[in-house]
Amino acid sequence: MSPAQISQAIQDSSFFTGLRESGLPYPIVLSTHLTCIAIFGGLILMSDLRLLGVALTKVPVSEILLRSRPWKRLGFVIMVSCGILLAGSKFASYYDNPYFQIKMCLLVLVGVHAIVFHRSVYANPERLDNFKVMPRAAKAAACVSLALWLGILSMGRWIAYFDRPEEHPKRHAVSSSLH
Repeated sequence: MSPAQISQAIQDSSFFTGLRESGLPYPIVLSTHLTCIAIFGGLILMSDLRLLGVALTKVPVSEILLRSRPWKRLGFVIMVSCGILLAGSKFASYYDNPYFQIKMCLLVLVGVHAIVFHRSVYANPERLDNFKVMPRAAKAAACVSLALWLGILSMGRWIAYFDRPEEHPKRHAVSSSLH
């Protein structure tokens, strides 16, 4: 089977068809996905800005990172779960969408980011409380995190604006018929 056939089969499964064609569940999943993006994104932004030393500087880094960690994890799980439901419901139109592909690659890079900076930044945030100026690793982790999540948000939004070239007549054919 080709990727197009596989993605069409996933989209056409009874589960994803039922979700996509539902009156209420699909909008609830979409709204939940967006709500989790807002909450999760706000927590990530707050943590990253603190690591950069530009916001919440009177609050210890460890307090922000440790108190927000369970909420970030919960928000991430719900956000990704809803994202899988949304993507599966329209997978035939998403699988070859370059913005969707970039978004998926960026999500993988978020995992790489977590692994790379785990030991130096995230595993022991209490250690960061002792620095007057954040170490380079913490600032790098924050910058990379901000870039990745801004990219993910942008690509997620741009998915809707991708038009397959074969779905639309060529422009020169239309303009030549007008002459």
